[in-house]
Amino acid sequence: MRRSFKFLLRPTSKQAAALTRCLEDHRELYNAALEHRRAVYRKAGVTVRYGDQSAELKHIRADDPDGQGRWSFSSQQATLRRLDKAFRAFFDRVKAGRTPGFPRFKGRGWFDTVEWPKDGDGCRWDSQPHHPSATYVRLQGVGHVQVHQHRRVLGTVKTISIKREGARWFVVLSCDDVPAERLPATGAVAGIDMGVASLVTTSDGEHLANPRYLAVTADRLAAAQRDLARKKRGGKRRRKAVARVAALHAKVRRQRLDGVHKAALALVRDHDVIVHEALKVTNMTKRAVPQPDGNGGYLPNGAAAKSGLNRSILDAGWGAFLTILSHKAESAGRELIAVNPANTSRTCAECGHCAKENRVTQAVFRCTACGHTAHADVNAAINILRAGLALRDAAGAA
Repeated sequence: MRRSFKFLLRPTSKQAAALTRCLEDHRELYNAALEHRRAVYRKAGVTVRYGDQSAELKHIRADDPDGQGRWSFSSQQATLRRLDKAFRAFFDRVKAGRTPGFPRFKGRGWFDTVEWPKDGDGCRWDSQPHHPSATYVRLQGVGHVQVHQHRRVLGTVKTISIKREGARWFVVLSCDDVPAERLPATGAVAGIDMGVASLVTTSDGEHLANPRYLAVTADRLAAAQRDLARKKRGGKRRRKAVARVAALHAKVRRQRLDGVHKAALALVRDHDVIVHEALKVTNMTKRAVPQPDGNGGYLPNGAAAKSGLNRSILDAGWGAFLTILSHKAESAGRELIAVNPANTSRTCAECGHCAKENRVTQAVFRCTACGHTAHADVNAAINILRAGLALRDAAGAA
């Protein structure tokens, strides 16, 4: 199986400057290639493809030896493939009748990654293997950059990427042939219900807490954003204020990822079969649709409450949790089943009666038919588990 490993880089000041120049030159290459495609199609109606632009790289590098010529040829090809992928995704959306979203030019804050497609071609992981205490990655035009390797790399390194996050630099390794870490069977099965009060509630009645990292940091973020709003555009103080806001958001993101990793690992360790709702988080967090009143105004549509719910769902990290859970389940040899979430929170787990009135409050479920009372999330998790086991049995019988 394929797996990625991400490590913090510790570049010197000169190496950090070189990494910044590398990122900027690749951004300029991306934007120039995009403008080339647009101009040729606008003037001649001809579609320029990746092969055409890749063939021109040799001349671009020769004409700019101190700029584009400094960097790895293969990394520049990867940047052109990135643009080609954006165009293919655009045409796929057009054919599917979705909102197209034509590829855009990349500003300085919207291009943060450079990829080397092959270890050994313009880059080298563990470039000083005999160093007694540190790991290094060698990048053409940058040199040997120290890596804070906090865990062992498994499998064979295929691609190497450099990513900038705020003021930090990271190296991301994509590895093939990573051995699966199979866990011993437990014989346990569980249905899980995603929530805001608790991140996950299992059919066994266990609640995994939702730390609400964004809510905890809200006051500090608000103060940093107010400070940013007072700074004059283009000034050094504004850049520092922007960096403070970005650092707070980055910390929340790291905390959230750490939390969902631990929650997913706990579930995978304890259960052989895990059933979850097939949630479409993007659709669930769309803003409330305005409702015109016919007199030039709008009717109340609960937009403020919906906005708060959307913020809570995104703060909980449902999408990241389900993605990480699927990866950990695959690696551990666990079975993961997704079921339709419709009516799982309104159906009684005892008698099967489905009604909106069964959900008394956010936490209390009381069946209007049989009187069964339970925690609402636990009741939903039991229904999810039953639906998943039914799907599993049906697939086995087919």
